[in-house]
Amino acid sequence: MTNDKVLTLQVDGMSCASCVGRVERALAAMPGVTLAQVNLATETAKVTHDGTVTAVMVASVLDATGYPARQGTVLLDVSGMNCGSCVGRVERALNAAPGVTEATVNLATGQASVRYTDGSLTPQQIAAVATAAGYAARVHEGVPAHGNDQDSRDAGLSALRRDTTLAALLALPVLVLEMGGHMLPAFHHWIGQTIGLQTSWIVQFLLTSLVLFGPGRRFYATGFPALLKGAPDMNSLVALGTSAAYGFSVVATFLPGLLPEGARNVYFEAAAVIVVLILLGRFLEARAKGRTGEAIRKLAGLQAKTARIERDGAVVEVSIAQILAGDLVHVRPGEKIAVDGAVTGGHSWVDEAMITGEPIPVGKSEGDRVTGGTINGTGALVFRATHVGADTVLSQIIRMVEEAQGARLPIQGLVNRITLYFVPAVMALAALTVLVWLLLGPTPALTHALVAGVAVLIIACPCAMGLATPTSIMVGTGRAAEMGVLFRRGDALQGLRDVSVVALDKTGTLTEGRPTLTTFEVAEGVDRAALLAAVAGAEEKSEHPIARAIVTGARAEGLTPVAPERFETLTGLGVAARIGDHDLLIGAARLMAREGIDTGALAERAAELAKAGRSALFVAQDGRIAAVVGVSDPVKASARQAVRSLQAQGLHVAMITGDGQATADAVAQELGIDTVVAEVMPDGKVAAVERLRGAGGIAFVGDGINDAPALATADVGIAIGTGTDVAIESADVVLMSGEITGVVNAFAISRATMRNIRQNLFWAFGYNVALIPVAAGVLYPWNGTLLSPVLAAGAMALSSVFVLSNALRLRWTRPAAVADGSPSRESRVAPVSVPAQ
Repeated sequence: MTNDKVLTLQVDGMSCASCVGRVERALAAMPGVTLAQVNLATETAKVTHDGTVTAVMVASVLDATGYPARQGTVLLDVSGMNCGSCVGRVERALNAAPGVTEATVNLATGQASVRYTDGSLTPQQIAAVATAAGYAARVHEGVPAHGNDQDSRDAGLSALRRDTTLAALLALPVLVLEMGGHMLPAFHHWIGQTIGLQTSWIVQFLLTSLVLFGPGRRFYATGFPALLKGAPDMNSLVALGTSAAYGFSVVATFLPGLLPEGARNVYFEAAAVIVVLILLGRFLEARAKGRTGEAIRKLAGLQAKTARIERDGAVVEVSIAQILAGDLVHVRPGEKIAVDGAVTGGHSWVDEAMITGEPIPVGKSEGDRVTGGTINGTGALVFRATHVGADTVLSQIIRMVEEAQGARLPIQGLVNRITLYFVPAVMALAALTVLVWLLLGPTPALTHALVAGVAVLIIACPCAMGLATPTSIMVGTGRAAEMGVLFRRGDALQGLRDVSVVALDKTGTLTEGRPTLTTFEVAEGVDRAALLAAVAGAEEKSEHPIARAIVTGARAEGLTPVAPERFETLTGLGVAARIGDHDLLIGAARLMAREGIDTGALAERAAELAKAGRSALFVAQDGRIAAVVGVSDPVKASARQAVRSLQAQGLHVAMITGDGQATADAVAQELGIDTVVAEVMPDGKVAAVERLRGAGGIAFVGDGINDAPALATADVGIAIGTGTDVAIESADVVLMSGEITGVVNAFAISRATMRNIRQNLFWAFGYNVALIPVAAGVLYPWNGTLLSPVLAAGAMALSSVFVLSNALRLRWTRPAAVADGSPSRESRVAPVSVPAQ
């Protein structure tokens, strides 16, 4: 039992001894488990095993048993990663840690997101695992740490700038002394006649040593230990290449007798300039990477630093961290609103563009909600804080953008697997190159072998491969946030690219979601005022927009709603209520049909209302039809243009609604939508989404509670940000402005980002495929071309800079133009067909 391992997990859902027994039996039955002990009081399961059991396996068994393992998530800041190979090693180390169920590492952000079984280990222990793998890690401190992170990045950038400048100043004389003699024979002779060739080599040795063991020390401090651990990275390639050039030159300078006569050359300038160029590349890369996170910093910068609140009868200024839910906050004209809340006094216009992307200020008065980070206009406001700290909308937006930026697209997994083995493969290729030149190369074979081998080591650049995807995701999702489009899941970027059908909910998505009562016609012999007051009383208990329209319409006529004695919501159908001596049923025609109530002459009137695009409801009193109700919900001004823009991109647009078929058809005709699925319950929306998926990937756009199942079922769920929290939590993408044009922007940024990723990957892989053979000397037999290690270093540095610069172009992606319904040509896709209903 001495080799046994112990795994401890927190378990949810256990409430009695029989639960404990079931969990223990399930765990004990696992292959490799020697003992399972479950404690109800501490809600823990302790599993002793032979080393073959992982936390993922245990969590899977617990989930199947019905008692899931409690999961935790930690974000780590990881330093020292500089290529895709580093990413692969950190991920492999973290995923191998007992208790870790999933770990993803992002090179662009320098962060690792780790899911683990609660109780098996702590966040600090997880950070220690990455540190033990050679990459110092610490637990991320959250949103408030953005300023500190920026300070750290600035300090690192300053250090790189200093080291690059120093290395360049030291390397310049080396380059002049050596390359000047090759380019200008007269200069070579002048050196020989003045200080002498040997003295020139000694000066180069001294200056190069200062470069390598000063600014270039970072490559050896991490590269050689990684090599000794059997996990070489980009630093290992640089360390090996420059050490080979430097070591050969030292031997040629001080022990020339060990080398053949024709091979007594020095390459100090190659070693020194390689370090300079790679440091310059790292500096440019770090500066560009800093810009990729600009969206997060802008969002964090929207937060107010202080606010004026009422305390003990006086208005005092406090830091934002001291505001508590329930505090009354005073906002002067032009000030930032500190936290989320509800207005209790005053009137003003608030600029919410930084949250919603909409440039028009919104009027705010008593009862209206205000959002932290928005800017007050010319009026003064007093509001009661409802959400503070991490619960504010702005904090949640920052968290969502961070999570999306740290996400990994499916394509990134393949890239990481390739780069994990890329560096060892390059080292093997470099060794093979040296061997071939020594065996088959012309005189001086040793010199040619050294040049080719060092060039292969230096030119191979997994940095660009590792940065190709995450940098585009960072910039793309950040730019999307500025446009009012929040990707709650980063992989939704790739998901939208594969969508061919966009299904739209009607109420609140295509329409304003603020219906008004237009018709209330009663059957013969029915008191209209009394019935409308009763219906309004029943609907007052409902939060449905149509219910609110009826209540508002009744009050507008001077009627007072009559409170029901009994009320029941009939999901997807309507409501039932008991008011006075009467039983009321209020709902669509299908409710009347279900209850066997003949709608009689009012059915024709309902059909007329539906054809006019109004929602038609019936009211039954004591089992007999009593009234028909017409409610109009105006179509959003931007809806038709947005639908046309989506169709112009080759997307098939469908509408799914619970409204009657005639009403839905009228709205669809107005908007130019061909496919309509009407009169569906919430589960019917799910079925409709499944059926429409037959034509390809499907995105569903909605805003209500009854849209949540469809949002979760679709390949990509897009929630209108002004909708309910349930709908937003079920979605992959959130449109903060509440405008349907945000859907067009979401598709535009998705396609731009995926196109950018393809360009980056093509460059990163194409660069290596094309230049590694050139560095190895494959062109030498034909035209005598042998790539200098110095040129190889320059090309390697430029490859990463190119990838980052290309990703930064996404910052200038413009919101999709929908005024004329004609988006840019490059965003269009081939049309698809959708099966008929």
